[in-house]
Amino acid sequence: MAAITASMVKELREKTDAPMMECKKALTEADGDMAKAEELLRVKLGNKASKAAARVTAEGIVGTWLADDGKLAAMVELNCETDFVAKNDDFISLAARLAELVAAKNPADVEALSALELDGQTVEAFRTALVGKIGENLSIRRFTRIEAKGLVASYVHAGAKIGVLVDLVGGDEQLARDLAMHIAASKPKSLDASGVNQELIDAERRIAIEKAREAGKPEAMLDKIAEGTVQKFLKEVTLLGQVFVKAEDGKQTIEQLLKAKGASVASFVLYVVGEGIEKKVSDFAAEVAAQQAAAAQK
Repeated sequence: MAAITASMVKELREKTDAPMMECKKALTEADGDMAKAEELLRVKLGNKASKAAARVTAEGIVGTWLADDGKLAAMVELNCETDFVAKNDDFISLAARLAELVAAKNPADVEALSALELDGQTVEAFRTALVGKIGENLSIRRFTRIEAKGLVASYVHAGAKIGVLVDLVGGDEQLARDLAMHIAASKPKSLDASGVNQELIDAERRIAIEKAREAGKPEAMLDKIAEGTVQKFLKEVTLLGQVFVKAEDGKQTIEQLLKAKGASVASFVLYVVGEGIEKKVSDFAAEVAAQQAAAAQK
């Protein structure tokens, strides 16, 4: 059996907000498998065990560039070590200039973007110089570029921590803007069910079956119950299935809204700064205590 360390328990607790002892029990039952332990907690505690999963775990901002005619757009995530630097004017300027460079040059990847010219030097050389000036490491994490089939709307929220590009065919600028704001607020994983990772769907199905089984539901009903749960999940995580955040009746879905407007979404991109990046958390008190102990030994 795998050894369950305090750091493993801490990591699972940060992901799920579940009580420490519940995290330890789940890890023990899962033999140290973090993903399986998270599933076990969701079976026992419901969605409360996944509410921390989307927390931002690194600093930085999203930079965007949008053509005046709405036919071309780009977005870049630029990371740094602290939120203080994320508010630095030079850092903010670099994010915006990188987005413009992506739109103009259409690089294949971050390495290609880093090799492009910026103020008479490569982007990489520019980045390195800014690291020396600011005194903190900076990195280009990812970027996207959209050549619109319709009209692209751009929306940046929460101090540039969330960025959205949405390509709307039909409709108007106001609808495109509303959709971009909705995406920032509701964070869909894909346009429709076809874009949802099958592993996520399978996990939801397994969790639903185990919860129904623990609730004493007949075995013959488990698959039907699980299917209902999966369909509910898909409505919650797909753009077309979500209820529009500005719906007056609180019921109109994005799919219904688009149909009423004679429009469709060709594509969208959502960036949440630091999503999926594990951030190192330092314990200041522990560091001070360690330094005092080291000094005492000397």
